[in-house]
Amino acid sequence: MTSSATAVAYDDRSFVVTLADGRELRVPLSWFPVLESASADQRARVRISRFGQGLHWDELDEDLSVENLLRGQGDLTV
Repeated sequence: MTSSATAVAYDDRSFVVTLADGRELRVPLSWFPVLESASADQRARVRISRFGQGLHWDELDEDLSVENLLRGQGDLTV
Protein backbone atom coordinates (compact mmCIF):
# COMPACT_ATOMS: atom_id res chain seq x y z
CA MET A 1 0.00 0.00 0.00
CA THR A 2 1.34 3.43 -0.89
CA SER A 3 0.53 6.72 0.77
CA SER A 4 0.03 9.90 -1.17
CA ALA A 5 0.62 13.49 -0.12
CA THR A 6 -2.20 16.01 -0.29
CA ALA A 7 -0.61 19.06 1.38
CA VAL A 8 2.65 20.44 2.78
CA ALA A 9 2.97 22.98 5.61
CA TYR A 10 5.97 24.41 7.47
CA ASP A 11 7.08 25.74 10.82
CA ASP A 12 10.51 27.07 11.79
CA ARG A 13 12.18 23.67 12.11
CA SER A 14 10.17 21.15 10.13
CA PHE A 15 7.68 20.50 7.39
CA VAL A 16 4.47 18.53 7.69
CA VAL A 17 3.21 16.33 4.88
CA THR A 18 -0.51 15.56 5.09
CA LEU A 19 -1.30 12.15 3.62
CA ALA A 20 -4.51 11.11 1.86
CA ASP A 21 -5.31 8.67 4.69
CA GLY A 22 -5.30 11.52 7.23
CA ARG A 23 -1.88 10.93 8.76
CA GLU A 24 0.56 13.81 9.12
CA LEU A 25 4.26 13.24 8.74
CA ARG A 26 6.49 15.81 10.48
CA VAL A 27 9.99 15.94 8.97
CA PRO A 28 12.91 17.99 10.35
CA LEU A 29 14.19 20.55 7.84
CA SER A 30 17.70 19.64 9.03
CA TRP A 31 17.35 16.34 7.14
CA PHE A 32 17.36 18.33 3.89
CA PRO A 33 20.00 21.10 3.83
CA VAL A 34 18.62 22.61 0.61
CA LEU A 35 15.20 23.10 2.21
CA GLU A 36 16.69 24.23 5.51
CA SER A 37 18.67 27.00 3.83
CA ALA A 38 15.81 28.07 1.53
CA SER A 39 13.60 31.05 2.26
CA ALA A 40 10.02 30.56 3.41
CA ASP A 41 8.84 31.78 0.00
CA GLN A 42 11.00 29.23 -1.80
CA ARG A 43 9.74 26.40 0.42
CA ALA A 44 6.14 27.46 -0.14
CA ARG A 45 6.49 26.85 -3.88
CA VAL A 46 6.37 23.07 -3.50
CA ARG A 47 4.59 20.98 -6.13
CA ILE A 48 2.98 17.66 -5.19
CA SER A 49 3.26 15.11 -7.99
CA ARG A 50 0.14 14.03 -9.88
CA PHE A 51 -0.43 10.92 -7.77
CA GLY A 52 0.97 12.40 -4.56
CA GLN A 53 4.04 10.17 -4.47
CA GLY A 54 6.60 12.96 -4.62
CA LEU A 55 7.31 16.55 -3.65
CA HIS A 56 9.23 18.90 -5.93
CA TRP A 57 10.62 22.40 -5.53
CA ASP A 58 11.44 23.66 -9.05
CA GLU A 59 13.43 26.69 -7.92
CA LEU A 60 15.51 24.60 -5.49
CA ASP A 61 15.88 21.57 -7.79
CA GLU A 62 14.84 19.36 -4.86
CA ASP A 63 12.76 16.18 -5.17
CA LEU A 64 11.54 14.04 -2.26
CA SER A 65 9.74 10.72 -2.28
CA VAL A 66 6.83 10.28 0.15
CA GLU A 67 7.82 6.62 0.47
CA ASN A 68 11.35 7.55 1.58
CA LEU A 69 10.02 10.12 4.05
CA LEU A 70 7.82 7.41 5.58
CA ARG A 71 10.95 5.27 5.93
CA GLY A 72 12.64 8.08 7.84
CA GLN A 73 15.22 8.77 5.14
CA GLY A 74 16.72 12.23 4.90
CA ASP A 75 19.03 13.62 2.23
CA LEU A 76 20.98 10.64 0.90
CA THR A 77 23.39 12.74 -1.18
CA VAL A 78 25.45 13.92 1.78
